[in-house]
Amino acid sequence: MTGPTIPDLPPSGQPLSGLPAADLPAADVPAGPAAFDRHMLESLVCPVTHSVLHYDAAAQELVSRAAGLAFPIRSGIPIMLIDEARQIRADDTRG
Repeated sequence: MTGPTIPDLPPSGQPLSGLPAADLPAADVPAGPAAFDRHMLESLVCPVTHSVLHYDAAAQELVSRAAGLAFPIRSGIPIMLIDEARQIRADDTRG
């Protein structure tokens, strides 16, 4: 008995964008050009304080209120590097 066929994947490091969306598993189908998987947020914590992060969809950032930092999301990928984070003011209400 044989299972469903799996499409040939591009070499490691190459984007999956060349494959038709119908051939990709549902979790791998991008929802938009810079879609962010909100379920991933449940697994991520601030690298400084290990506290919860808040998703700011308008700014495409993950905000750590405890650290006063906003981590950018680029092409749907959160950049959790302290050097890449933006400092936020204590009274900043965006996140």
